[in-house]
Formats: sequence, structure tokens, C-alpha cells
Amino acid sequence: MNKKIRQRSLYEINTRVWLRNFDANGKRATLKDVPQNYWDELAELGIENVWLMGVWATPEAAIKKYCLEPFLIDEYKKALKDFTYKDVIGSPYSIEDYVVAESVGGIDELLETKAKLNKRGIGLILDFIPNHFSAESSLVKTNPEIFLKTNEWNFKEDPYTFFKPENSEEYFAHGRDPFFPAWQDTAQINYFEPVARKFMIERLKKVSEISDGVRCDMAMLSLNNVFKNTWGKVLTDANYQPPQNEFWFEAIQSVKTNKPDFLFIAEAYWDLEWQLQQLGFDYTYDKSLTDRLKGNFAEVIRDHLRAEEDYQLKSVRFIENHDEPRAMNYLGYDKSKAAAIIISTIQGMRMYFDGQFEGERVRLPVQLGRKPKETPNEALKQFYIKLLKIVKEPVFKYGDWELIMPQPAWENDFTYKNIIAYIWRYQTQSRLVVINYSTEISTARLIFEPPQNQYELTLIDLINNEKYKRYANEIRNEGLYVKLAPFHSHLFAL
Repeated sequence: MNKKIRQRSLYEINTRVWLRNFDANGKRATLKDVPQNYWDELAELGIENVWLMGVWATPEAAIKKYCLEPFLIDEYKKALKDFTYKDVIGSPYSIEDYVVAESVGGIDELLETKAKLNKRGIGLILDFIPNHFSAESSLVKTNPEIFLKTNEWNFKEDPYTFFKPENSEEYFAHGRDPFFPAWQDTAQINYFEPVARKFMIERLKKVSEISDGVRCDMAMLSLNNVFKNTWGKVLTDANYQPPQNEFWFEAIQSVKTNKPDFLFIAEAYWDLEWQLQQLGFDYTYDKSLTDRLKGNFAEVIRDHLRAEEDYQLKSVRFIENHDEPRAMNYLGYDKSKAAAIIISTIQGMRMYFDGQFEGERVRLPVQLGRKPKETPNEALKQFYIKLLKIVKEPVFKYGDWELIMPQPAWENDFTYKNIIAYIWRYQTQSRLVVINYSTEISTARLIFEPPQNQYELTLIDLINNEKYKRYANEIRNEGLYVKLAPFHSHLFAL
């Protein structure tokens, strides 16, 4: 990654559901039906990468077999009051293979879409799902050697985690996160098997030929130590030993040799983000920040932002995505705006989810192909439009970022601890961001070095359309005085 780039942007789209917005005259839309001005508007907002989540084909057989469990039906009904079984189209993470689904337009329309995006300076990000394929994928029959096999004993002991395909004499493992039950609609890749690694690297190379980057699902599950701890007994039974190298080191090297600017984004948890960054990932999820933003403790958030710069630059900041609850539900209006300003104005990659700008509240299960109609929150949408146009400026992309430690405005006033502040500098531009991340009115003094050779400063609040006059010496010595209502912010141009 170019060290001069301090910030990038990513917009996630649940492709199969989002395409329903463009249905017309009884015809189901595919990628070619997306109007040109849709991409123009994203480009105008400074979106640099679009993640089309869920473009790969899913086996029809997996839907009836795995997607109609009672607990899933309950989730579907919560999201869709008028739910019908026709709405279930299968998980986008239980795929047949890396083949673009005809229901979204097939490979030709995907490549046409990539060309449209690239013409606007936007990169196309696709899913890479390293951990598994669908349990109903034809690969289980044609390439059984790439999957994690087990014995009849383990299958009988735990038929939820292991399965026996129809017309097969072999037993396989479902994919799983070690802290949760197995995903029954999946078949686990064996990352201790060299043939499987080679197969997955070849699939990754094919994806790299039709995209500008990949978002790698549950990337930490492929790490040698994690894989060993997850499948220890199965691996021991088959006398498997950990490979010498990490899969991701080999895989990323194999792609970046020919495409050095290809982006690797890891969905990652369990404090393994740094390890994945060291293996070559350009960006890793910053779920820790998302969780900290759920609380009202500015000090905890501020401490998080004091991490090493290399780590910050490679972190994906978000308040929602397809796995998370909707921000308007768990944060509310003012707090979600404050959180959006934070994730949009710090170093790293800022990620937004389709529907976030409009304040959508329904978290849709990924197996559904339709979402409920919600009334857009126009005030929130206008806020996001203003915010994204502000942060697309070069100062946020190339500038130097500095955290400011707030000071008490006066003795025995401890509300300064609720203030988060930092400054961006690039060439002649300076941007000061100040957020009161708390439920009480808060004041603070912010000491920083004003732009050179200025006696008096004009502070233009780009978010609130207000102007203030302040003296440079006061800022330098006593600090800029700020007072903010709960979850309100300043975004100053100096």
C-alpha cells in the first residue's frame, strides 16, 4: 500500500437484493440495468471502491436443504413481515464455485460494470470465501481432495459438524467458526492439504482477473494455528502437520506479483488483525472500534486511536455492514452521526453499507433476496452527502493526522474527557475534527499548532455552516475553547 495514502473508501452493496431497486415492467434487473447516474453519484461522493457482495452462484439444492430451518424462518419473519418462501435465495457465502450468477447478469455484465466503475476511478471489490464452498457444490464430488475429510466415528458422534454427501462413501466437515456451531450449508476446505491450497490460490487468481480487490470472508480461520485449534482431532486422526508457510502469505504473494495494486481486505477478529496485515493484507476489519462506538466512553475510543500508525492505516472503519445491526437501531440518530464522523475522518479505510445513508433499520438475513420498504431519513441522507463531500478532499487522503489530547476548560470540569479531537494537515490545508461522544454537554480546551504566519484564524465549521474568529496565540498557549451538545461535532477548516 502506498504510504502516502492515509485514507480510502469502500461502499458495500448486497447485490442480489439491491438489484431489485431497478426492476421494471415485470422484468428482474441485472447489472446492466443499473443506471449510469447511480455510479456517477457514488463517484461524486468520493467512493473509491464498490464491494458487490454476493455475485457468485449458489446451488439451488442448498436452499431447501439448509436455508429453511425453523430458527432461520424466525429471522426471516422478523426482517420481512410479508415473508414468503420465495424470498429465500440461499446464502451468498455458500457458493457453488467462483462463477458469476446469471441472476445478477453473469460474467459479461460484471465485466461491463467493472469497466463503468473503473472509468469513474472506482475499483471493484468481490468476495473471496477461503474457508468453504457450499455443501451442495459439485466440487465436493469432482474435487473431494480439497475438502476436510473425517471418519464415520466422528460423523456419528457429531452429525451437525460432519456430513456424508449423497452417493458418497466419504465423510466431510462443514465449515465452522470454532466459537459457534458449524455452518451446515458449507463444506470445509482443508488448509493442511497442499492440493487444497494450490486449488484455492488458483481460484483467487481467477477472481483477481475480473476485479480490483477481494474482501476475504473470515480470513483468520485459514491461519495455521487457528485451523489446527479448530480441527485438531480430525487433523490428528489423518496425521496432518501444519504447513511451513501461512496460506495468506503464499496467496497474496501469488496475486501481487502480477497485480501489485490489487487490494486484499480481511474480515478479521480475535486480535489477529496485525498478524494478517503482516502477511500482506492491505486492510483488516476494525471491529474493536465498532464495538467501542456502541458505548459512550470517548476515552476508550481515543485510546484505540493511539495505536501504531501502520495498524491504523490498514484498518477498515465501519458502523454497519451486512453482518452488523443497523446503526440507526443501535446508535440512534445523533450518536450514529457522531460515529459516522469518526469513522469517516480517521486514518484507514472508511466503509459504508448500502442503506446506511438513508437510515435503514432492518438487518436483513443474507439468505433473503428481498428487503422491506423503509421510508428514507432525508435529514440523515443529506448529512451523509455533506460529510462524504467534505472528506473526499485531498487533506483527508494524503494529509498527516494528529490526535489532540483535550484539556479541562476550567478547574474541576471533567467533561473534557468526553471530547475526541484530531487535526489533518496537507500542504496549505488544515482540518480540525471535534466530537463530543457522550450524553452530556461537554467543554474542553484544545492545544495545537495553528497554521503558520497567522495572527487571527477563521474557523469554518463545514458540517454546521458556521464561522468563528480565534487568535493563534490563544490556541497555541491556552487552547481552543469548545463546547458541544451530546453527540455533536465540529469539522473545521482552518
